[in-house]
Amino acid sequence: MGLDDKIKNAAEDIAGKAKEAVGKVTGNERLEAEGQADQAKSDVKKAGENVKDAFKN
Repeated sequence: MGLDDKIKNAAEDIAGKAKEAVGKVTGNERLEAEGQADQAKSDVKKAGENVKDAFKN
């Protein structure tokens, strides 16, 4: 996984956590769900990149 991809995935995860937190504080269930979805997407991307890295080594 390239450093650029790692940074993008980390940023997406952090943004998702922030959305989820704001959604919880404001009672906005839609925003909270969007944050959770962003985190899930980031996790899937990380897993895919880790598999690629494993086969490269």
